[in-house]
Amino acid sequence: MVPLDKSELKKRLSPEQYDVCVNKGTERPFTGEYWDNHEPGTYKCVVCGADLFSSETKFDSGTGWPSFWQPTTKEKVKEKADHSLFMKRTEVDCSNCGSHLGHVFDDGPEPTGLRYCINSASLQFVKSD
Repeated sequence: MVPLDKSELKKRLSPEQYDVCVNKGTERPFTGEYWDNHEPGTYKCVVCGADLFSSETKFDSGTGWPSFWQPTTKEKVKEKADHSLFMKRTEVDCSNCGSHLGHVFDDGPEPTGLRYCINSASLQFVKSD
């Protein structure tokens, strides 16, 4: 894993991107750039550029955040227990750089039953040709 260089990221990322990716913040629902994006393409980590999610697994969860039923490969994301805010959740980070992406829940659609609820601020979308 490539460690995050906080001083470099503070220069390169917007304040919201930095808050989400480094400080594990969360953007407000229905405000992110990609929650309602329906274009075909790939969602990459805004910090390191790793391919994380495909538009083929994106679905409208009604939550106001981009939601996916699986990452491009399971190895692309790292899951860990998150007990902040007096809740038990599963945090999702980029496996390559450790950037915070969002959380995963077990209330998604088939075939996985998972909902990767991801902050737009942690993603960069590359449209398919």
